[in-house]
Amino acid sequence: MNPLALEIWVYISAAYFVVSLTIFIIARFSPYEWYNPHPCNPETDTVENIFSLSNSFWFCVGTLMQQGSDINSRAVSTRIVGSTWWLFTIIIISSYTANLAAFLTVERMVSPIESAEDLADQTDI
Repeated sequence: MNPLALEIWVYISAAYFVVSLTIFIIARFSPYEWYNPHPCNPETDTVENIFSLSNSFWFCVGTLMQQGSDINSRAVSTRIVGSTWWLFTIIIISSYTANLAAFLTVERMVSPIESAEDLADQTDI
């Protein structure tokens, strides 16, 4: 957790909740996200939406962890929000990886040997 500041982690979690709720709300308003759960019976009036609240949160977690999910959006509006979230996660993961590499490199740069006397006094190999 050290490579990124606490404020960044708070902003990432806030963005996660906001995007999940946005996907849920947009999927409810979009008529293209509703589908017939029984395609063999076209006469039925029941329709379902794959983006329930839990599925919206699961979709965002799956993309944040770069694992994906079986939930795919159908409407253009939810695809745009999902694509924006994917771009955000790629940037955050790349920044975290770069900061982690820099953080670990700085920790290794501290050397216990500063002079020839320190080298002569050392007993470790």
